[in-house]
Amino acid sequence: MATDARPQPYRWPDGYRSAACFTCDVDAESPYLWEMRDAMPAMLGQLEMRRFGPRQGLGRLLDLLDRHGVKGSFFVPGVVAEMHEWILPELAARGHETGLHGYFHEIVAQSSDAEFGDALDRSLELFERQTGQRPAGFRSPAWEMTPGMLERLRGRGLVYDSSLMGFDHPYEIDGLVELPVQWLLDDAIHFKFQGGGRDRWPPAPPEGVLDGWLEEWRMLHEWGEMFMLTVHPWISGRGQRIAMLDRLLSRLKAAGDVWFARCDEIAAHHLQSANRGRAAVRADIPAAIGPRRPGGS
Repeated sequence: MATDARPQPYRWPDGYRSAACFTCDVDAESPYLWEMRDAMPAMLGQLEMRRFGPRQGLGRLLDLLDRHGVKGSFFVPGVVAEMHEWILPELAARGHETGLHGYFHEIVAQSSDAEFGDALDRSLELFERQTGQRPAGFRSPAWEMTPGMLERLRGRGLVYDSSLMGFDHPYEIDGLVELPVQWLLDDAIHFKFQGGGRDRWPPAPPEGVLDGWLEEWRMLHEWGEMFMLTVHPWISGRGQRIAMLDRLLSRLKAAGDVWFARCDEIAAHHLQSANRGRAAVRADIPAAIGPRRPGGS
């Protein structure tokens, strides 16, 4: 049975009022490779647009974080680490965390739990070989999860997941620390534009997105919660968005009582603090939702 999940003040270390975590999903070519897994990719547009991430976007984001003295968490699909062998060592050398993000950015609804486990093992071996360290965390492509996936993460000794949205602060689900995300704070929702008739609307103006992110941060800070930002190098490594992120980080830094931390640091704090067990839930999926259809079993 889940513990009492009613709102309780979350306790951050050293008197900080709230926390902020800068995370980056280094997808590069991987979503397109997964999409085209049963066909030979024939178009360069998608590949080149996404390759901008490792070529230039990632370096710009790293330089931005250096200027602000912020360390982040970077979730890297295994195939990206394999194709761009410098990425994981460079992130580690600059003090950032590297976390798992599938192997080919596999979509959960299109793969089984067993296939997920195989991709997880393949990624773990690659990360340990390239960095000499075992990753602590995982983020699911497209932010979806199954109870079986959580079980496999826990069984392989991972400490946390960062794919779900059950609270605005760290919690536990089936014994695994969950560092929640939210769509509003994902750059792809606002800026992703692929062309070729795939898009429903043009990219949003950075000024409006910045206003929305700052308003969300102000409320989360007031409530003592966690601001979990997610960006992608091929999206936010462009000029306007780097400038927007620069202003965002400056504003959060100026508050003075925001704890900037990596995901693994936040997960470790959660497990070592009085917060542990105060928001612990189970990965329950109802067998049926709503009234049964006529003739249904």
